[in-house]
Amino acid sequence: MSEPAISAPGPAAAGPGRPSAEERITALVLTYRQPLLRYVTGLLPADPQRAEDVVQETLLRAWLKSAASRARGARRETGWEPSLPWLFKVARNVVIDWSRRDSSRPAVPTGLPPETAVLTDEVARVVERTHVVELLAQLSRPHREVLVYTYLLGCSGPDTAHALGIPSGTVKSRLHHAMHHLRQAAALAARECA
Repeated sequence: MSEPAISAPGPAAAGPGRPSAEERITALVLTYRQPLLRYVTGLLPADPQRAEDVVQETLLRAWLKSAASRARGARRETGWEPSLPWLFKVARNVVIDWSRRDSSRPAVPTGLPPETAVLTDEVARVVERTHVVELLAQLSRPHREVLVYTYLLGCSGPDTAHALGIPSGTVKSRLHHAMHHLRQAAALAARECA
């Protein structure tokens, strides 16, 4: 059974001796805001703005639950009112939910958009490519072939083995030795430049 849409009770809901919706939310905020803020700040010490947002979301959920309780229990004099432990639990769940939501979203790029990005230095790219070609030239042809298929063409080990007509174990061995030689050559070149 689905819950009916919750609408905040207006001034008409306040009867004799019953507080209005505005009075109830004001009382809720005045009573629980500070303890909640202290609790949530302990959960999020590095982000005070986020802690304030969590407190507001928690108080809103409490007020909506209270309003729904009052709407369902109209024949009773009073509806459900939140307790501090219940509010702490809701606040903790909000922090967890928001953290999960944020971690599942892809990272927002922080760099400049492509239309305003500075063009890369072509000379630096040519020098880098020349350096890579010089390093690859130091390798034997079989090692160079395995590196080209695996890293430049993006082939898997079995695909590289099939293309070169060699066993998969040989691809792994050549790749290992080729990378070892490249690291040594790059380290030697770095020492010579320094």
